[in-house]
Amino acid sequence: MEAASNPLSWDNIPSMPPSAMRAVKDITFGSIAGMVSKVFEHPFDLTKVRLQSQVLDTTARFNGPIDCLVKTWKNEGIRGLYRGLPAPIVAAMLENASLFLSYSELQDVIRRINSQPLSYDLSLPQLALAGAGAGAITSFLLTPVELVKCKMQVQMIAPKPLSVSIPESTAAAALESSAAPISRALPGPIAVLMSVIRTEGLRGLWLGQTGTLIRECGGGAAWFTTKEFVGTTLIKRRGSELTRKDILPWESALSGACAGGIFNFSMFPADSIKSTMQTEEDLRPRGSNAPKPTFLGTAKAMYRAQGVKGLYAGCGITVARSIPSSAIIFLIYDGLSSRFG
Repeated sequence: MEAASNPLSWDNIPSMPPSAMRAVKDITFGSIAGMVSKVFEHPFDLTKVRLQSQVLDTTARFNGPIDCLVKTWKNEGIRGLYRGLPAPIVAAMLENASLFLSYSELQDVIRRINSQPLSYDLSLPQLALAGAGAGAITSFLLTPVELVKCKMQVQMIAPKPLSVSIPESTAAAALESSAAPISRALPGPIAVLMSVIRTEGLRGLWLGQTGTLIRECGGGAAWFTTKEFVGTTLIKRRGSELTRKDILPWESALSGACAGGIFNFSMFPADSIKSTMQTEEDLRPRGSNAPKPTFLGTAKAMYRAQGVKGLYAGCGITVARSIPSSAIIFLIYDGLSSRFG
């Protein structure tokens, strides 16, 4: 008797070219992994952005990551810790789907250029090149979503409501309903997005693109090569004949954890400058006629204000949360690839 077929098997999907099927899997598995990890790490990401955004302030609002988490919890509750979550979830799904898809495709491009079979295992420098390219491509998708996310994450500490039109009756009703700190009517992600487009045009959505490009390009190279190096080292300890496909769940998690820590620590200054640029108008408004912040200008201002320490504001909590978050991403991605790949 034939065994019943698994209705969830990829084999039941109408036939398509192998390359297209692999692309679908990369997008699906990457999206799922990114979404799950972002729900876990969002409160820590919010803390990071708020610490980064206060570097240029005369007086710091928070004394450190723990103080920021505690004050956010007391003043804004659980909703405050997850403020702006929809945008990061979209960003995480886009980021990981784009990263894994681009990484796979660029590996094939490198193999074709070098006249190597598609099954050939690339060297670490070649994997670094593919990872950097994947990060560069992904950066253009991420910047608009991260702009909205960062603006929403500083809403409650901004000196005034963000530059989004809120009906006067709505704002008045919110202020009268409660004297609590979170009573202020706040715009949602769509309102923030449309406000940027109205005031700055579509080009305004890519404010901070230079920082995102540097972070994702360098970070992509570091992330993938670290994961591949640590993962392959662990696999080979069990047997020299084993390949990357033989990786165990704990090996995926450990190698992913190492990759996450190295990615975030090595590229953190670029991320700090990007976040400061994206929240500058909301926290330190200079008027519509003032020149827009630039990457180098913001970097110099942050260095003058607090030196190297300012460029690494929030780094500790970011690296700490990126270790389990990246472990989750690769645990899920490798697990799904092994199960359905």
